[in-house]
Amino acid sequence: MHVVITGASRGIGAALGALYAGAGHKVTGTGRSVASDVQLDVTRPSDHAAMADALAGQPIDLLVCNAGVYLDKGEQLEGGYSADMWASTFAANVTGVFLSVQHLLPNLRLSQAPKIAIISSMMASQERAPGGSYIYRASKAAVLNVGRNLAVDLKGEGIAVGIYHPGWVKTDMGGDAADISVDASVQGLALRFDALSLQSTGCFETWDGRAHPY
Repeated sequence: MHVVITGASRGIGAALGALYAGAGHKVTGTGRSVASDVQLDVTRPSDHAAMADALAGQPIDLLVCNAGVYLDKGEQLEGGYSADMWASTFAANVTGVFLSVQHLLPNLRLSQAPKIAIISSMMASQERAPGGSYIYRASKAAVLNVGRNLAVDLKGEGIAVGIYHPGWVKTDMGGDAADISVDASVQGLALRFDALSLQSTGCFETWDGRAHPY
């Protein structure tokens, strides 16, 4: 199986890459560093085009859209949440995911059972809205919507799409107070990706297999 993971230089992405490589799968990890398998800043259309050229003709069985940012942690409603912060977050968390899928569709179409896994967050939920982190919450809700619509459009081509909450994970983004370890998260996510099918396409699930409220 060929697995492509965006944002694979650290945290959940790096751990997923190690897990799949350890199981004997081919892994292509992307990141902004030149040390990545494929250098990709998901906010740059030119990087997506270069990635597509580098992977041309290679089937992709699982595309994990993991790259993302959380820039508005701790921002205050009055005076915070700048327009530039909104633009930068959506460029990475929403447009970046869409461009990744769009540019790698030819590769996914070469697979016998292609899958796309989009890492969103419980903060995408409209039912659970405790306030704060407006930009991050809005971006994760938007990418959930993108994933749900991709699932509809790609089902006829045999491409399954799942959207996932990875848990509150002890990473640079999640912080030390988070609930679960990176290992627990990626072990659970890998099980979710394995279970993803055309019957469950469009699902929004937690890392441990529960349906997440929209």
